[in-house]
Amino acid sequence: MKIVTFEKNGNRGVGIIDDLSVIPASALGFSGDIHDFLRRYTVGDLVRKKAELSSLQHLPLAEVKLCAPIPRPEHDVVCLGLNYRDHEEEAARVNKDAYSRKDENVKAVYFSKRVDEAVAPGGVIQAHEDICSQLDYEVELAVIIGRDASHVRREDAYDYVYGYTILNDVSARNLQSSHGQWYLGKSLDGFTPIGPWIVTADEIPGDPQLDITCSVNGKLRQKSNTRNMIFDIPYIIEELSQGMTLQTGTIISTGTPKGVALAMGTPDAYLRRGDTVRCEIEKIGVLENTVD
Repeated sequence: MKIVTFEKNGNRGVGIIDDLSVIPASALGFSGDIHDFLRRYTVGDLVRKKAELSSLQHLPLAEVKLCAPIPRPEHDVVCLGLNYRDHEEEAARVNKDAYSRKDENVKAVYFSKRVDEAVAPGGVIQAHEDICSQLDYEVELAVIIGRDASHVRREDAYDYVYGYTILNDVSARNLQSSHGQWYLGKSLDGFTPIGPWIVTADEIPGDPQLDITCSVNGKLRQKSNTRNMIFDIPYIIEELSQGMTLQTGTIISTGTPKGVALAMGTPDAYLRRGDTVRCEIEKIGVLENTVD
């Protein structure tokens, strides 16, 4: 199933995609936002309600506006840096002092991304030209945690996954470089497009091995498969949950493959006003945004 947050007539609600329509969760007697929905309905609940859902009110998809599926995350997004070998290698070419995993005992790199309001599908990535001179893109598979996760074992990790979506980890590289860390350069307003929906875990069972791409103005920049992640989803959930509780609705963004503007060695590679960024992940869909 595909879970969305949508707007109609100025009102925001949660819905379930059914072909070219949306079933409002209100038709189930539910009132609340996406966080309430994730806590109220497990994936198993929704699967059991499939027959009931088909008989409920449907709204044509063309008559609603899709928001980011989780418009206002309750916590910072947990991100992984350099989680694809090819991206790690291109980062090292740009910065000889960059983090390197030549030592195989090196652990995963985690950082957080502050999100005031996630950017909707079709929404605007803010250029922030007054402070950002190197605006970059990063297509990433995002994992949505479906129930509070604490001290999770690797073999049980997927029991805690509600579903998956696409996240564009937009970055101001000049801020990232000048501050010597990633938080500020990745946390500006309008820097977190998410969507177009959450695809529930039953639709992508087991270890996701999905083609992942990003294009700018129709030209392919990034192309890989999520099987190329250095640290897979069970590893990530197990390690993070040993010392912190990953609460329901937590978003984990799993890193990006090679092809970012930073590694291209030319100022023209960075995003500018009017550019269109298209992020696509197999079995999930397309997240397309413009820069302004």
